[in-house]
Amino acid sequence: MTTIKLHNSKTRKKEVFTPIDPDNVQMYVCGPTVYDRAHLGNARPVVVFDVLFRLLRHVYGDKKVTYARNFTDVDDKINTRAAESGRAIGEITSETIQWFLEDMGALGALEPTHMPRATEYIPQMIAMIEELIARDHAYAAEGHVLFAVDSWREGYGQLSGRSVDDMIAGARVEVAPYKKNPMDFVLWKPSDADQPGWESPWGRGRPGWHIECSAMSHDLLGESFDIHCGGNDLMFPHHENEIAQSCCANPEGEFARYWLHNEMLQVEGKKMSKSLGNFFTVRDLLDQGIPGEVVRFVFLQTHYRKPMDWTEKKAAEAEATLRKWRALTAGIEPAATAAAAVVDALSDDLNTAGAIAEMHKLAAAGDGAGLLAAGQLVGLLGDEMGEWAAAPIVDLSAHEARLFKARQAAMETKDFSEVDRLKAAYTEAGLEVRMSKTGVELVPGAGFDAAKLEALS
Repeated sequence: MTTIKLHNSKTRKKEVFTPIDPDNVQMYVCGPTVYDRAHLGNARPVVVFDVLFRLLRHVYGDKKVTYARNFTDVDDKINTRAAESGRAIGEITSETIQWFLEDMGALGALEPTHMPRATEYIPQMIAMIEELIARDHAYAAEGHVLFAVDSWREGYGQLSGRSVDDMIAGARVEVAPYKKNPMDFVLWKPSDADQPGWESPWGRGRPGWHIECSAMSHDLLGESFDIHCGGNDLMFPHHENEIAQSCCANPEGEFARYWLHNEMLQVEGKKMSKSLGNFFTVRDLLDQGIPGEVVRFVFLQTHYRKPMDWTEKKAAEAEATLRKWRALTAGIEPAATAAAAVVDALSDDLNTAGAIAEMHKLAAAGDGAGLLAAGQLVGLLGDEMGEWAAAPIVDLSAHEARLFKARQAAMETKDFSEVDRLKAAYTEAGLEVRMSKTGVELVPGAGFDAAKLEALS
């Protein structure tokens, strides 16, 4: 059997993956808070850990892998969105969940085995909180219930590698008079009449964010499971708090054995932010005509533990490569299994960049069947994602000649207004304009719009 090695964030080293039960390999991924469209950064862990899901199924069998990814549908951000819009919370969360599934499906992500909503697991959360109180790991105060970090000082901080004292010195935590320790975190909080709430032993209220994943993973996967995944921004405090809650409520279990965290995403070399004008959702890209398969390909070219830079150039190059690969694999059956070199790359801590490099070799050798098998393993080249590539390639020679002629005329008259107008129009249509002394080349980018081009004819 293939040996899988994964970098365990908890031990900070690459380890051979040994499942608790090879007939039921289990993984849990922290899912979205559903109040708005998923932005491009939200999509990275979905794609990365979808590849892990596919690899585990390849090695252990499709029916022997259980994958749970939650939806946080009770949260103050959702409450704020409801208050601002005047819409019901349930209406907002249901709509946003559907958006998320559609957008991630467009990126080729398989649906998990379980997709629990936090609001469906309130009784389990209350039961876990009661257990923590009974074991002296939590306490009630002024309608709140808080986890007592000092009660598990020997274990708290192992994932993030910090001591509690260092955390207190450097953390931005809510200082409340009812907290015994500034690092104590909320398990349950009171709700007013305008906020969603459930009856509990501590009054009407709602759960804290961290307890949600602990209760859902315990209910679905048990007190010990194999892999827990998420973005590295969740390592502290979310995942640290999950470990504390779960291990203290169920001390006989291990919670998660292996922890995987993906690095963050940048856009054109800068952190994605609304203030920089480079913030966009997955749906924004899809609506611009950038195929989901192209987005996925760009993601897979960078190892998940390295920062990923989304650029228009990478998207255009990815589209060109995928067009060539789809032409090579059109109308043929995939090989019986993916090439060993591709599987080996993925088995080495999800080295998707290495797997893509091996796929380039298969393409160069003209091995369409092998390329297709490899593509299907990493979620590329499937029929369900190929509609975009079926569109006919537009002949750009007339447009190239037109721009070249305008440029020659401008060189004599020194009036470049027509050249500038055409360049702007071609760029608006999603074409990259390359000009040299010998000619003009127009290269379709990932956002190429044939309708806009036809309007220029």
